[in-house]
Amino acid sequence: MSRSIAALLSLALLSLIAAAPPPETRFSPEIAHFAELDKTAPPKPCGFLFIGSSSVRFWKTLDQDMAPYRVINRGFGGSQIADVTLYFDQVATPYRPRAIFFYAGDNDIHVGRTPAQVVADFQAFLDRKDKTLGATKVYFLSLKPSKARWSELAAQTEANAQIKALADQRADLDYVDVVPPMLEGGAPKDIFVGDGLHMTPAGYELWTEVVRPVLEHEVKTGRACEG
Repeated sequence: MSRSIAALLSLALLSLIAAAPPPETRFSPEIAHFAELDKTAPPKPCGFLFIGSSSVRFWKTLDQDMAPYRVINRGFGGSQIADVTLYFDQVATPYRPRAIFFYAGDNDIHVGRTPAQVVADFQAFLDRKDKTLGATKVYFLSLKPSKARWSELAAQTEANAQIKALADQRADLDYVDVVPPMLEGGAPKDIFVGDGLHMTPAGYELWTEVVRPVLEHEVKTGRACEG
């Protein structure tokens, strides 16, 4: 009887593994959607590229918040840093961006990756960027505190600190700290939708107050971009 149960459990496990899409196909619909958008209205080079996970994807007012500067939103929900690197040639290379604003990593922490692993994954992203886009500037938006993942704050803080240290060593990387304006009295502000993870328009207003001046400074002082 125990052997039968074990066999059934093994079959169930194999079925679950077979049902889980491999990393290279999990985000295929969203990547295909980006390709369709590019075919319909090809973005001009030298825009500001925002890539990463759902915090980028759901920034619905990004165009207005950064106007009149040209921005491209290529966030895809649920992604981890390694996913952004995997799809680099689809979500970054074609746009020849003037600069990249990057937000990903809190999904990584949530599934159990350590701060050191998060930093290593981000280093792999930078290596891919160096190979394809050279000295293009990257702005890393710090992992955000949220109600849903408040228990992960310590790991997020450590990952943020390590990436900030990395930015101190690289001319092509800056660390953008979105954490302070999102906190009040040592707790997350009321700027989240019902899931406690994704932000309301008020949350994106706070991000705009931090990110827009950085973008404007890049416009004034950053490297020239042809296109």
